[in-house]
Amino acid sequence: MRSAVIVFPGSNCDRDVAVALERASGVAPAMVWHRETSLPPVDFIVLPGGFSYGDYLRGGAIAARSPVMRDVEAHAQAGVPILGICNGFQVLTEIGLLPGILMRNAGLKFICRDVHVAVADNETAFTAGYAKDQVLRIPVAHNEGNYFADEATLDALEDDGRIAFRYTTPQGDINEAGNPNGSARNIAGIYNETRTVLGLMPHPERVVDSAHGGTDGVALFDGLVKALAQ
Repeated sequence: MRSAVIVFPGSNCDRDVAVALERASGVAPAMVWHRETSLPPVDFIVLPGGFSYGDYLRGGAIAARSPVMRDVEAHAQAGVPILGICNGFQVLTEIGLLPGILMRNAGLKFICRDVHVAVADNETAFTAGYAKDQVLRIPVAHNEGNYFADEATLDALEDDGRIAFRYTTPQGDINEAGNPNGSARNIAGIYNETRTVLGLMPHPERVVDSAHGGTDGVALFDGLVKALAQ
């Protein structure tokens, strides 16, 4: 699997996701600087977490206007799978590949801890390695992770099966107690209309090695490699 990780000024999880991709595929991804205007031939693209441009204006707003993002959009329109993690999720909403916005956390504080999320279904390349409704423990680290969209958009995401992950309690209950940031309907990750673009706030690349405290992110990357090899 040929993959690329887009690197912005302020990215801080680009190397983590590169390690996760190489572990899963056996091939190191291309690390593409944001000022490039085109991508090499790739089967998969990641927009990593971090604080691109120091989150000036708002998270992902400036990064979304980087030269390379025009080619990322073109690849998305061609059906190339794209994963945006944390700041990458924010960038995907800023360029319109995903609906809604990421606002300040409900408690107005930066959150950096493990949370629990449930897998809404396992019928996409991103979730094929999991069981439906499986509860994962994955870390978050964000200040603007509060997902918001109007009711019509939220209903459409529900009806079209485009909610990928929801925040839960450790027992898998989807309620306010399991929602770390106030996200509408406990949404932790969503898809685009073709379910080939995924944005999520938790960091699966940080849980691919037991030495780092967990391995619940392994199946996402292994499942992607297997799905894209078919």
